[in-house]
Amino acid sequence: MKLSDKKATLSFNDGSAPIELPVYSGSVGPDVMDIRKLYGQSGVFTFDPGFMSTASCESGITYIDGDKGELLYRGYPIEQLAVNCDFLETCYLLLNGELPNAQEKAEFDSLVMRHNMVHEQLHFFLRGFRRDAHPMAVLTGLVGALSAFYHDSTDVSNPHHRHVSAIRLIAKMPTLVAMAHKYTKGQPYMYPQNDLSYTGNFLRMMFATPCEDYKVNEVVERALDRILILHADHEQNASTSTVRLCGSSGTNPFAAIAAGVACLWGPSHGGANEAALNMLEHLQANGGVAKVGEFMEQVKDKNSSVRLMGFGHRVYKNYDPRAKLMQETTKEVLLALGLENDPLFKLAMELERIALEDQYFVDRKLYPNVDFYSGIVQRAIGIPTSLFTAIFALARTVGWIAQWNEMLSDPDYKIGRPRQLYVGSARRDVPKMGAR
Repeated sequence: MKLSDKKATLSFNDGSAPIELPVYSGSVGPDVMDIRKLYGQSGVFTFDPGFMSTASCESGITYIDGDKGELLYRGYPIEQLAVNCDFLETCYLLLNGELPNAQEKAEFDSLVMRHNMVHEQLHFFLRGFRRDAHPMAVLTGLVGALSAFYHDSTDVSNPHHRHVSAIRLIAKMPTLVAMAHKYTKGQPYMYPQNDLSYTGNFLRMMFATPCEDYKVNEVVERALDRILILHADHEQNASTSTVRLCGSSGTNPFAAIAAGVACLWGPSHGGANEAALNMLEHLQANGGVAKVGEFMEQVKDKNSSVRLMGFGHRVYKNYDPRAKLMQETTKEVLLALGLENDPLFKLAMELERIALEDQYFVDRKLYPNVDFYSGIVQRAIGIPTSLFTAIFALARTVGWIAQWNEMLSDPDYKIGRPRQLYVGSARRDVPKMGAR
C-alpha cells in the first residue's frame, strides 16, 4: 500500500485537540484510514460490529468489487480462470502469485499427488466417530488431528515448513472428505490413484468400491473442478478471518485450518448451498413450478418466515460473477447425465426469472449467488447434501493456507486482539453470603 495525499482529521466537541489520521491507497478499491495510533492519541476505540468498515489486514491475494460483481484472484478475473485453468493451476496462483508455466504446473501437480495419502493411523482415529456424525464434525476432527501425525512441518517461522504444510493440506483434503463420506456409508475407504487428476481422483475415492471401480465422466470432472475454482478464495470472509485470527497466535497450520472448517460449517456461511437445495426440494414437494409465484409473494411478506435462499450476498450488490458460470455448468452436467429435464433446475430457473424481473427483488439487488446452483450440480453428481459444506472446505483450503502464509510473512502482523465496548456492571465488591 502507499500513503495517499489525502489525510483524515478527527475532531472532538469537548475541546480535545483534533487528530490527523494517515490515509493509504491499495492497487484498487477504497482507501483506508490508518487508526492504529487512534487509541494512544485519543483514548477511544472504533466500534464496528461485524467489521463492516474495517480492513483487518493488507492482502494481495483476492479482490472483490461488490458493486461491479467482480472477483479477482491475484488480479485475474474468476470468469477467465474458471474457463482456462484447472484447480491445481489456481492453487499454484493463489500460493505463489503467478500462474505456472507448463513445467511448473507438471512439477506442482506431481508434488501434490505425491502427498495425497494420509497416515494409516487416521483410519483408526476416524472409527471413534459415530456413523451418523455430520461430515463437517468428522472433517473438523480429522484436519485438526493432522498436526499429531505431521508435526515435522509445524514450525510456522520456517518458510519451508509452511510450504510443506500447504502442499499436505491441499493434497490430503480430498482424501479426508472421501473418507468421511465412506465412513458414513459404511463402505471401505478407497486409496488415492495418482494417474488421475486431482478432481478425478477425488470422484473415484468418493464413488468407487473394491468390487466396482468408478469411471470418471469428463464433464462431471470438469464441473467439480470448476466448483473448486469458484470457491477457492473469497477475500476476508468469516472462515478466512478465523484462520488468520487463529493463526496469529502462532498455532500450527492444521489447527488454524481446522478452525476455518469449523467456522465454514455455519449455515450463514458454507451451509448456504445446502440450505438453497433444501428450499428447492421443499418447494418441489409442495407444488413445484406452479407454486413459485405464491412462494415469492410469501418471501416478500415481512410477516412471513419464508426466506429465499441462494439469493443476495453480503458483499456482491450485483450479479455474483460465479453464479453465471455455475448456471452454465449446471446445464452441462444435467445434459451429460441425461437429467436435462431435472425438475429442481427448472424450478431454480423460474425462481431466478421472477427475482430478476420483480421490482421488489431488483430494488434490493437480490441476485442469485453461487450457492443457488452449486447444490443442484453436486446433487446430480451423487454427492449427498450433508457433504456439500465439506466440498466447500476442500476448495477453500488453498485460500485459507495462502492467506495464513501471507499473514505470517507480513512484518507488521500481530496476534489478533479486537477491542470491545463494555456495557456490563462497573467495579463492585462481592457481598457476604448472607447479604446476597
